Amino acid sequence: MSDVTDAPAVPPMPENPPAPGRRWPHPLVMGLAGLAIGAGAVGLAWGLSGSGSSTPTTFTLNGTMTLTGDNIPTGDTNEDCTGYSGYDDIAKGASVTVYDSTGKVVATGSLGTGKPKSAACGFPVAVPGVPEGSKFYQVEVSHRGKITVSSAEAKAGKFAASLG
Repeated sequence: MSDVTDAPAVPPMPENPPAPGRRWPHPLVMGLAGLAIGAGAVGLAWGLSGSGSSTPTTFTLNGTMTLTGDNIPTGDTNEDCTGYSGYDDIAKGASVTVYDSTGKVVATGSLGTGKPKSAACGFPVAVPGVPEGSKFYQVEVSHRGKITVSSAEAKAGKFAASLG
């Protein structure tokens, strides 16, 4: 008796064999092509939605900072005025910081030249580049604390602060 084992059957030939020389591209090539197509689709979606390329609408916050009391020069004068006697920081160039409703600094500026008016010294406030969209804004002149103004007041140039 001899040991004969059956050999595995040979699979049948496909009915439509691929044409000679035609093979699928290498998997690496297919992966790179898919990556390029996906990146292009994401770029197109960003471009159509405007993400990242648009700048927010801004406005200039305008108003007045008034210094009163014994902290300003007295008498009739056409000269510029500044604060003194503990209010020396209230002068032309003093910092003005604008915060949004989340407390984030959104714009900065400075006081304009102080002009005497009715026993007071008035400083113009103009802070450009304040982004729209906050429920309210807080404005701080120098280190004197924040004053809250509504969004409508801020846009309408109705910021008003006083010390003294």
